[in-house]
Amino acid sequence: MKKLVLAYSGGLDTSYCALHLSKEKGYEVHAVTVNTGGFAEEEISDIKQKALQLGVKSYRAIEAVDA
Repeated sequence: MKKLVLAYSGGLDTSYCALHLSKEKGYEVHAVTVNTGGFAEEEISDIKQKALQLGVKSYRAIEAVDA
């Protein structure tokens, strides 16, 4: 099985890509969100849940905000 990493925001476009690539194309999709300050913790949790429901194999949020 081919694997790929998808930059995933949880929006319509990337959600379609996650579903299409995992369910229709048979890829092992690994979704990643880079939080540069635009997402609250609860939003990241919701994005992860949505990605997993769409068929991604794994999800990771990378915090890129300087404290």
